[in-house]
Amino acid sequence: MHVELPEKRYYGIGEVAKAFGVNTSLIRFWEKEFDVLQPKKNAKGNRKFTPQDVHNLQLIYHLVKERGFTLEGAKIHLKEEKQKTLSTFEVIQKLQKVKAELIKIKEQL
Repeated sequence: MHVELPEKRYYGIGEVAKAFGVNTSLIRFWEKEFDVLQPKKNAKGNRKFTPQDVHNLQLIYHLVKERGFTLEGAKIHLKEEKQKTLSTFEVIQKLQKVKAELIKIKEQL
């Protein structure tokens, strides 16, 4: 899944949820379940996600929603095979970007 977010230091939970097309409650749930997600919280308790957190969310989304892993399976997969998963995920992201560019070019013709 290709996520379109502006270049910023921190993203609000609403922005992130909208970019992924999920509810904010799912983002909060994943934050509790996965140790790799550590958003900053201000005094009011609002979560602010860094670009690294967004990248980790993309990886979790890919494993859980696109590949059909259970939450436990995704946790184990991230812990045991993180490098292999990251490299595969990065290749998939690059291919999706190329596909999106080709579709844009095709529509312009």
